[in-house]
This record gives sequence, C-alpha cells and structure tokens, in this order.
Amino acid sequence: MKQELLNGAYLILLVTAIIVRKAYELKYGRKKQLRDTPVVEMLLMFLWGLAAGVLPLVYVFSSSLGFANIPLGMPIIRGVAGMTLFMIGIGLLHRSHADLGRLWSPTVNPDGSNQLVTFGVYRKIRHPMYTAHVLWGVGQALLLPNMLAGPLALISVSALLAIRIPREEQAMLDTFGDEYRRYMNTTGCIFPKIILGPAKD
Repeated sequence: MKQELLNGAYLILLVTAIIVRKAYELKYGRKKQLRDTPVVEMLLMFLWGLAAGVLPLVYVFSSSLGFANIPLGMPIIRGVAGMTLFMIGIGLLHRSHADLGRLWSPTVNPDGSNQLVTFGVYRKIRHPMYTAHVLWGVGQALLLPNMLAGPLALISVSALLAIRIPREEQAMLDTFGDEYRRYMNTTGCIFPKIILGPAKD
C-alpha cells in the first residue's frame, strides 16, 4: 500500500469528520464561547487544529515537511489500523453528538441544563467525543509518517484533554453533585471502565 493511498484515505476521513462536526453545529446553532477559556487551553486548541487539519494538508500536497518524515514500515498494517481507528472515531463522534442532541455544548460549562445524559455511548464513557478525537489522533499518526503531520495531533489533543477534562468534570460535579459522582463510579473517563466484581456502594 503506497503512501499516496494512505494520504488519500486520510483526506477522505478528515473531510468526513469535519462534515459530521459541522452538521451538528449547524443543526443546533452552537458556537464556541472562548471568553472563559484559559489561555493555555486556547493555545492547545489552536495547536490541535493546526496539527489535525493544516499541517497534514501541507504534508499531503507538498514536500515542505519532508524534514520531519518518520521511517515507519509496514504500510499495509498501519494503513488498515489507522483507517479503522479513524473510522471508529468518526462513528463515535457522530453517536456522541446524536445522543446528546440539543444538550450538546462546545463549551466546558453546561448550558443550564438539569439533565444528565447517561444513555447510548454515555452509558460506558463520560466523554466519548474526546475518545473520538484520541482515536482520530492515533489513526492520523498511523496514516501519516511525519512528526508534524502525524503524531503531533495526538500529542496536542492529549495535552488539551489533560487540562480540559478536570475542568469539565468539576463543572459537572458542581451542576449535578452526587448524581454525577455515582455516574463517575460506573463509567470510564474516555475509555470504558473495567469493573471487577460487584459494584461497591
């Protein structure tokens, strides 16, 4: 499997992911409100946008990032794995938006809703949209063997989530209190929680 084919697969998946996200933004009229967002988080959001969308396009359509190429072998294996993970991420991105419906907000703080969504993909994972972005990042790293166009997206989104998730969890605790604490006991943060034995009260 030639790298050109992997580049083409990445472009198709990128466009699909953008369409899924934009469709829900248009459907529910949501826009990001950045006035309460910490500066570090804003910078990481910018870096992730650059690494997930802009730099890969530069890599695919020019040779200017050749200095950052990574000698990754097994193009068939990493290509299939990368496409699979990216597609799962897109499916999860769609499903998590659909399950939230009008309760979805692109900001950390809940929009005054008194309803905690615990069904669908939220039965097992508290932040499935973030799971989708991690899978996107891993898939991109496998498809594009270039440090700037590939794994930088995963690195930047991981750093962003390390800052954002604690803020979001605290906002949910402030809003839903013990209901959210019970929910945390039975779910994983971005991956399903493995519960061994009977649940403790």
